[in-house]
Amino acid sequence: MSESAMLGTVQAVCRSAVHEFSKATCSGIRLLAGLGVDGDAHLGATVQHRSRVAADPTQPNLRQVHLIHGELHDELQRAGFRVSA
Repeated sequence: MSESAMLGTVQAVCRSAVHEFSKATCSGIRLLAGLGVDGDAHLGATVQHRSRVAADPTQPNLRQVHLIHGELHDELQRAGFRVSA
């Protein structure tokens, strides 16, 4: 491994079959190349966000998977927000 390689740990994986703010934590997820998370409401080759679909449903889906670094959760918790992985 090179000196510049970084290691990480997955704290949680989440998905939801419906469009809602929070997604349930799962024991695992299945990633589908070019589509996103199997069983998630945002799965697809084209946009799935309702506002973006209304504007142009043919736009490519560029937000299939969100990776959130743990330090952001730490920062938000220090600011008084109740968040977790």
